[in-house]
Amino acid sequence: MLDVFITSRVRRKILVVFAKYPDFKTHVRGLSKLIKEDPGNIQRELNRLEKGKFLIMTKRGNTKIYQTNKQFPILKELQSMVIKSQQMTQGNKPNKTIG
Repeated sequence: MLDVFITSRVRRKILVVFAKYPDFKTHVRGLSKLIKEDPGNIQRELNRLEKGKFLIMTKRGNTKIYQTNKQFPILKELQSMVIKSQQMTQGNKPNKTIG
């Protein structure tokens, strides 16, 4: 359902992870393994989300660590949208126990 509003598949996956798990911290390679997307595409989207103030980036040595900005003005609304979208998607799957 989020795909109607957020057309970038990679950005959508990143938003879902950070909205559902606001205490989650990761670097590009870790996120790449988690959502199974190319690190280059992930880095580009992380930069956009950081510029938009949805994510906070901190440096640990040469590694950039990303986490949800809990002060993001519409975080609660975004979290609600992610959860509802996933519930709707799960609700549309056929029930294999029927029949």
